[in-house]
Amino acid sequence: MIYTVTFNPALDYVVKADHFTLGAVNRADWEGIYCGGKGLNVSTVLAALELGSTALGFVAGFTGHEILERVKNLGFRSDFIQVEKGMSRINVKIKSQEETELNGMGPEIATEDLEILFHKLDCLSSGDVLILSGSIPKTIDDDIYERIMARLRGREIRIVVDATKDLLINVLPYEPFLIKPNNHELGEMFHVTLTTIEEIIEYAKRLQEMGAQNVLISMAGDGAVLITDKKEVYRMGVPKGTVKNSVGAGDSMVAGFLAGYLENGNYEHALRLGSAAGSATAFTEGLAGRDEIMKLYEELSKEGYR
Repeated sequence: MIYTVTFNPALDYVVKADHFTLGAVNRADWEGIYCGGKGLNVSTVLAALELGSTALGFVAGFTGHEILERVKNLGFRSDFIQVEKGMSRINVKIKSQEETELNGMGPEIATEDLEILFHKLDCLSSGDVLILSGSIPKTIDDDIYERIMARLRGREIRIVVDATKDLLINVLPYEPFLIKPNNHELGEMFHVTLTTIEEIIEYAKRLQEMGAQNVLISMAGDGAVLITDKKEVYRMGVPKGTVKNSVGAGDSMVAGFLAGYLENGNYEHALRLGSAAGSATAFTEGLAGRDEIMKLYEELSKEGYR
């Protein structure tokens, strides 16, 4: 079974305006509301690829209730913990000449709420996959990923971590199955500016030396590179398309990679499906569906994209 954890899920209120002026009254030309949060995005794309998962995390207030209602129609199981104080976030995303975001704070998560989550995670067993992704709310200590991985260590659970900077660096001694920083985040972790693919591969291998089993680096329009637990290096280009959306592309890549890997254990296939899923979401207004993903998968299979 696959489990995703979203500590701070949200309702994403997305608006488009042909012209947006700070300090003035602006009117939307289009609007939509989606369930937000990196773990929820992964679960949604996994469902599109016909792979089941259970989404864990915390919700609160009327916005939390709306999240619970909406995930019922997204094709995966949810087992969220309802907390008493605060409310789940509303994130406002304005798309105009530039993209502007204003993200809410989220609810207050108490110690007893975390204990409930730990109890749920204690039920995971050998062969399960756990995806930890996204930022940590202010009411939770930054070592929460480490505590979870330490608790599950030795139980043959594949753990995927999609986080940045210290959140990612600090979990490497626990040997996560997969990590997925982008090339800019990779440079930030080592306080360097990476300008060539050779440099990116070099520093990705350093993360592997620090404990990660597989390192997947997304590079936007330059594709992706994967260093496997067998020390193999795979590169993948990107298909042709117009970028319409930057939200959820990385999460889609994680979902596609896992779906491909769990299908047959082939890393090249996993990287291709992950790249197709990430690109498909980038080329659509929301998270991509199966048809869009598989169409791009076929494009990436053509000569010249490997």
